[in-house]
Amino acid sequence: MTAALTAGLLLGFVVAAQVGPIWLLCARTSLRSGLAAGLAVGAGAAAVDFLYACLGVAGAGALLRVTGIRVGLGLLGAVVLVVLGARTLLAAWRIRAGGELPEEVATPAAALRTSLVATASNPLTIASWAAVFAAASTAQFTGSTTSTLALLAGIGLGSAVWFTVLAVAAHALGHRISTRGLAVVDALAGLGLVAFGGLLVVRTFRDA
Repeated sequence: MTAALTAGLLLGFVVAAQVGPIWLLCARTSLRSGLAAGLAVGAGAAAVDFLYACLGVAGAGALLRVTGIRVGLGLLGAVVLVVLGARTLLAAWRIRAGGELPEEVATPAAALRTSLVATASNPLTIASWAAVFAAASTAQFTGSTTSTLALLAGIGLGSAVWFTVLAVAAHALGHRISTRGLAVVDALAGLGLVAFGGLLVVRTFRDA
């Protein structure tokens, strides 16, 4: 059980640490809206990672072998990421133009909702977690219900730890960035989210 929990912690941490749309969203939110909002993004991401890992071990990845389902979910995820990217780019333009409104600053609750939607927007990751669990099974980390649950708990905790580290680091850096610097951060994050949306479209049709 201890070995399975440790393996889950490492898996959750390493998978979450890969640069991707939620990585950008968490860092940008911590910089722009404060530590609480950044931690809320991380909490949402960790919750969805845990859920998708559960679906992966339950065999839901097999559903994604159906072309219509895989393409539909992939395109839906791409739309969500592109919309988030476009809104972030708009925020960058407003800062530059001096037109940002105080009520547009994200609250932790809004950040959590956005994170849940953005993280869940790439359901193709269920297949990735299914592959992870196939390897974990080979390594005998899922030999019993207890060890499987320990592995899943570790994945959720590992993901949460990474996003906490990222949110704290980004928030600390935010105190040293000017308003113009924040506009640059928004612009880069927005472009990154749009790019990840485009990449998801390419991957979806490539694997169709």
